[in-house]
Amino acid sequence: MKRYQKQDYPVDAVRRYLEPGPIVLVSTSWQGRHNIMTMGWHMMIRYQSLACYIWDANHSFDMLRNSEACVINLPTVDIIDTVVDVGNCSGAEADKFARFGLTAKPAEQVDAPLIDECYANFECRLADASQIDRHGLFIWDIVKAHVAVSPRQPKTVHYQGDGEFMVAGDSISWRGRFKPEKL
Repeated sequence: MKRYQKQDYPVDAVRRYLEPGPIVLVSTSWQGRHNIMTMGWHMMIRYQSLACYIWDANHSFDMLRNSEACVINLPTVDIIDTVVDVGNCSGAEADKFARFGLTAKPAEQVDAPLIDECYANFECRLADASQIDRHGLFIWDIVKAHVAVSPRQPKTVHYQGDGEFMVAGDSISWRGRFKPEKL
């Protein structure tokens, strides 16, 4: 097994190594207006629930809190320019669907649009608002999932801080080494 030489590292930069998952586009709707935000701070907390941090100064914050619904849209590397550009402007000043040529499709279970150009769309309802004021943490239940049939392994992007992204790489399976889950 390889051992690594290490050095001290600034704790405010560790997100480069611990960013939990792929960058997503969060779409929401409130009082007849749609918005999209780029987000990287999220994590699965159960098989059908996820939590995400949203800064209270973000335009989407109040829309999400008031609507209690969103769609978590999973983009792929082929639209990375759009993903970054969506994150660099405010929905208070622009209709991001129109500005970036994204297609809003109606969701089946929530009042928030799916982004048709994304590989997958996860319709979510707010499950727990208790950590919003203290930590900006929204806890969502996924109530409907839409996933492309191909490719099986999409090329997602993962933010590493400082304007750098990592593209999801090859998949490997160690399924044979896993023990069956206890029921």
